[in-house]
Amino acid sequence: MEAVIKIPSIIADNLELFIFASICALFLKGLAVWKAAQLSHRWWFIILFLVNDIGILEVIYLYFVARKYSVEVESENA
Repeated sequence: MEAVIKIPSIIADNLELFIFASICALFLKGLAVWKAAQLSHRWWFIILFLVNDIGILEVIYLYFVARKYSVEVESENA
């Protein structure tokens, strides 16, 4: 017996839009997780890494939370 995977008709009818939204969500997730790691926001990192919400939480983090912080680089003076 062969298993057949059926794509819901709403996705099949709008496949290009679905692929575009998926790529955008992946990009936002990567950017938000990277920024959270860079700023040492451990709980934000965990939440952003685990929760999949098509980029909504990532946009909230990037535009409202991460903008308040900056990364300071220590220079080595010899």
